[in-house]
Amino acid sequence: MDLNADLGEGFGRWTLTDDDALLSCVTSANVACGFHAGDPAVMRRVCEGAAARGVTIGAQVSYRDLAGFGRRSMDVPAAELTAEIAYQIGALRVFAEAAGSRVAYVKPHGALYNRAVHDDAQARAVIEGVLLAGGDLPVLGLPGSRLLAHAREARLPAMEEAFADRAYTPQGTLVPRGEAGAVVEDPDEVVRRAVRMTLDRTVAAADGSTVPVAARSLCLHGDTPGAAALARRVRAALEEAGVDVRAFA
Repeated sequence: MDLNADLGEGFGRWTLTDDDALLSCVTSANVACGFHAGDPAVMRRVCEGAAARGVTIGAQVSYRDLAGFGRRSMDVPAAELTAEIAYQIGALRVFAEAAGSRVAYVKPHGALYNRAVHDDAQARAVIEGVLLAGGDLPVLGLPGSRLLAHAREARLPAMEEAFADRAYTPQGTLVPRGEAGAVVEDPDEVVRRAVRMTLDRTVAAADGSTVPVAARSLCLHGDTPGAAALARRVRAALEEAGVDVRAFA
């Protein structure tokens, strides 16, 4: 199982994620590309840190929404969104390659991630942006999403992802952040869910029902308080359960 986290979510003097600590325990880093967070200096620093630790680098692309941290859904014209996705990937690629690594996959962030689950036009625009950026880049997304369907149609590797620290609906989608209980805050519960998702490939939905989860990668949000300590606990629990924790790309 791959263990990924969102990194580089700072801007200028403002810092949100503990990048160095997270890089010591995750296998893949979803690096903010400047649209919801991150700036050139942050992107360069995180890529250098990831390369030094052998952590795989992924482009975490977003709506252009610094004020809303990319968590506000936006009606961006498809052609514009395609260009913005390619732009973000290209920007991160410069720093990844300068650090001796590469951009190995793409993952939408926040509102774009959730919108691409069901919005066919936005999902297609994201994939067209990945193609425009060049390379056979895997795309990380929610199982059953339109995003992964379009990735497969474009013959890009479609990688399913699960979230140990987010609540699920009975339909297998994420509970919107505006609703109570959307984020699982109990560290012990996050660890239990991570192991269950990996071994049993199921998770308990918000209503108590069981939802199937078939994932190649497990996400922990880097902006969660105590995220680095939680990531260490999750990785240790997975390894104790006999799971080979390594990057998918």
